[in-house]
Amino acid sequence: MYVSIEDLCFEYERKKPVLEAVSLTMEEGEVVAILGSSGSGKSTFLRVLSGLEIPRKGAITINQETLCSSKKFVDAEKREVGLVFQDYALFPHMNVYKNIAFGLSHLTKEDRKARVYEMLTLIDMEEKVNAFPHELSGGQQQRIALARALAPKPKILLLDEPFSNLDADLKHKIRKELKEIIQKTQMTSIVVTHDYDDAKAIAHRIIYLEDGKILREERLHN
Repeated sequence: MYVSIEDLCFEYERKKPVLEAVSLTMEEGEVVAILGSSGSGKSTFLRVLSGLEIPRKGAITINQETLCSSKKFVDAEKREVGLVFQDYALFPHMNVYKNIAFGLSHLTKEDRKARVYEMLTLIDMEEKVNAFPHELSGGQQQRIALARALAPKPKILLLDEPFSNLDADLKHKIRKELKEIIQKTQMTSIVVTHDYDDAKAIAHRIIYLEDGKILREERLHN
């Protein structure tokens, strides 16, 4: 099993539990959608997986490495997890090249350049290499955010409501593009959304989350 999440529990300052004994396993290359309404705990689930929050209880293992347990906690920057936020979180003062290169400081200058252009080719945006975020459309910004997350070759990709800021006309096109990019890279991915159509379009499985608990799951034929 590539991803194993066992009995994950989390709450903010001893208030009502946000996640209650959430367990999930994934195969390598699988895409799982977490579907739930606002306040169901789905975005918190991503924050715990990425190491931005510390769970009260539970264990997370990815590619046979334990990232979190009762005895161990790996910091977010060491988890090799790619995260694409709802608002893309691009650096406004950096051009496209520098945004994508941001997490590649461990590479030589030549290798960094090669990896950035590999990502630009993947998302078909080579001509925008010197553009700044404010010069890009919402769909283009999302593709750059995706390229930045994929550039360091993470073990897993986490996407938080990736289509919520797109208008209806763009949404179908970007969903198709995102699915193709994930398939090309064979990236194990978790997509959080409140929209069933988004989940159905991109995932192999849908996990229904409500009040911090998994209600059921649906296997798709993607």
